[in-house]
Amino acid sequence: MPNLPRTNNDLEHVFGSVRLAGRRVTGQKVASPSLVVRGAVRLPTALACRSQPVSAEQLRPRSVAAWRTLRAEVDQRHAARRAQLRFRRQPSTYLASVEDLLIQLGLPP
Repeated sequence: MPNLPRTNNDLEHVFGSVRLAGRRVTGQKVASPSLVVRGAVRLPTALACRSQPVSAEQLRPRSVAAWRTLRAEVDQRHAARRAQLRFRRQPSTYLASVEDLLIQLGLPP
């Protein structure tokens, strides 16, 4: 990729600048956790918007199948983060629901 930084320091600078811009926009003191979940979408978008203005035509996905695949990956990461939060808030309730699900899957109908 032609615009990809060559060294780790350059990459860290890019990630840091995107994180800082997100903090400025939201007013939060820490980076948004959604950057981890949606980073595969947000980081390239942030970098592309810096270099030139983006038109509506450029935002349209070129391949609907590729867009759906990316969307499924992002949704899967989001579901994993939600499960982590549920576990941290109420571990016993979360583990009981997981056990119930495993019991249901193991028994014949």
